[in-house]
Amino acid sequence: MSLLPNAARRSPPRILVVRFGAMGDIIQTLPAVADLRRAVPDAKIVWAFDGRWRELLAGNPDIDDFVSVPLRQWLPSGSRSGESATEALRALRRDNFDLALDMQGLIKSAAVAAASNARTVAGLDHRLLREPHAALLYDRRLETARTHVVDRYRELAAMATGCPPLQEPRFPLPPGELRAGLPESYVLTSALAGWGAKQWPQERYSELAARLWIERQIPLVVDCVPGQEAHANAIRDAAPEGAVQAHPSTLSQLIGATRRASAVVGVDSGPLHLAAALGRPGVAIFGPTDPARNGPCGSSMTVLRVADAAITYKRAAEPSTSMQAWSADAVYRELVPRLNSVD
Repeated sequence: MSLLPNAARRSPPRILVVRFGAMGDIIQTLPAVADLRRAVPDAKIVWAFDGRWRELLAGNPDIDDFVSVPLRQWLPSGSRSGESATEALRALRRDNFDLALDMQGLIKSAAVAAASNARTVAGLDHRLLREPHAALLYDRRLETARTHVVDRYRELAAMATGCPPLQEPRFPLPPGELRAGLPESYVLTSALAGWGAKQWPQERYSELAARLWIERQIPLVVDCVPGQEAHANAIRDAAPEGAVQAHPSTLSQLIGATRRASAVVGVDSGPLHLAAALGRPGVAIFGPTDPARNGPCGSSMTVLRVADAAITYKRAAEPSTSMQAWSADAVYRELVPRLNSVD
């Protein structure tokens, strides 16, 4: 059963996907949008987002257009930022969408979907949402027994179109570019996450780099945002000379470096989900967040998480005890088989 009106099925339908959030959130929504394209190849598919990840979505064959809705800048009436957000919503309404899919489940994303004036607004059942009241703005709600967010979004797309998902999730991502000076072979990591509780202790990266360098002569490349090299430099300074290289990069350079990496070590953050989407081998260290719900997609990553780790999304500043439980030696032992698979 499709949520697209019969009138729309006789002509190219217009579908709005609403998904704000961090890099990993955007990446984990890509397969659902790919399913939409496959199910309704002639549809006009528009993605509403906050504009930060335009480079990540560049050239995506499943998306016809983007609308940046700067909700963070929505200030009182009369301000330039407020006018910008209002104009974005006006642009959405002009598209006369047949269907709006809230792929985030927050009140702000549901409000944007509803404000588009789409004929039908759909999302997940309130019991599956971080902000359950968002479901009050939906015309249709999906109940699913799926745990992982990628699978939930794909089921939402399937409900919307009446077409089952593709057999394997598809992640159309741009090719990226290589920053000068990268080693021929390296393990890539991005040591920071959205909040400190999800991070692995800084000194463990230096210890892991030492083992990689001494035993395999492979450097650890620590990616970071330009201007925020302090964390990467601290890891480098505590490791043997040559064992660590800081890699301040643009998003395009991060994509390029990830594609060429021998392996990746990461935590629950966008760069890890990027690596998994690209099928790169590696190790994912999880603690307070649940990998069954938010873990790397696919089978290229070994996921490490202690059995008694408590699930919490509180934004504590320091690494959680469940992240501190993993020694550099333990991570190295799990990383070696992944490295051997690409030797």
